Amino acid sequence: MRGGDTVRLLGLLAGFAVTGYVAVRLFAGGPWGVGYWFLGGAVLHDLVLFPVYAVADFLLVIAIRRHPRAEPLGVPWINHVRFPVVISGILLLVWSPIIFRLPLAYPLFTGQGTAPYLGSWLAITGGLFAISATGYALRLGRARYWSRPA
Repeated sequence: MRGGDTVRLLGLLAGFAVTGYVAVRLFAGGPWGVGYWFLGGAVLHDLVLFPVYAVADFLLVIAIRRHPRAEPLGVPWINHVRFPVVISGILLLVWSPIIFRLPLAYPLFTGQGTAPYLGSWLAITGGLFAISATGYALRLGRARYWSRPA
């Protein structure tokens, strides 16, 4: 075995050890609860959420094709909208119970309130859109610089 292979093997074994530990801790409380979460997640995502965001993305692509002048200098902007929407949506999906203040036991277990989560999620979402808009502006400026006559 070479040195790199040994490091990879140790990393793989460490990953399996962590995964096994998490599985034991997860299923210690009862495997049915985990099964319900996986089933609910699959049903919610595959039957509800995926059609919603697939149709929204399809409509956005159709709108771009109908109005090709909406992309100045030929710089596509669709991924600069997709990126913050997807990341913000994932954060909302993961943290929605706390963002919408649904778990009544959360403050009892953690000693923290649920008040700052909505503001934090909105700030992160705004920051993601600002970063994406800045990236688009930089790409647009670079395209404008390279397209001007010499």
